[in-house]
Amino acid sequence: MASSPEPERYGALAQALHWLTAVLVLVAFIYGPGGSEQAIYLPSRDADRQLHESLGLCVFILAFVRLAWRAVAKRPDPPKMPAWLGVAAKAGHGALYVLMFALPITAVSGAWLEGHPLTLLGGLQVAPPVEKSHAFGAWLANLHTWLGDAIMWLAGLHALAALYHHFVLKDGVLRSMLPRRLMKS
Repeated sequence: MASSPEPERYGALAQALHWLTAVLVLVAFIYGPGGSEQAIYLPSRDADRQLHESLGLCVFILAFVRLAWRAVAKRPDPPKMPAWLGVAAKAGHGALYVLMFALPITAVSGAWLEGHPLTLLGGLQVAPPVEKSHAFGAWLANLHTWLGDAIMWLAGLHALAALYHHFVLKDGVLRSMLPRRLMKS
């Protein structure tokens, strides 16, 4: 049985998962309460924290869904490019996936170890299932902040690379991830 040719574009589900993840990461970053532990857990910051924690959990779940879909879905072959560019693309994608898992893990672990529940939209709370270790929790919370900045920088580089492919290399990489309706001239 002959295999079918590789598609020129990502499928609609892969595109939807990509763009949904991008939007959720951006909104979670914007609504991240930031600051000291005392400031983050002020009652006046509850809505922002609940939104941030809920979006982070969604990103975590989407990362699993994306990896599962990636394992079974056909993807376009990468265009011809210098080897270093291919390595950079794979490293960038890999780092984004690592961060999509590491950010929620460090956030939830840090909060629980500091003695705070995970609080989702609607006030649903998940109590810490671990013994309190405030110093390690604070360290993880600080790491979470750094990783949050890192994912934004890396996502920005990812977007710039897509624009470079589109306007300089003119190789269809950006077009392969955009919905067809956006590509009609």
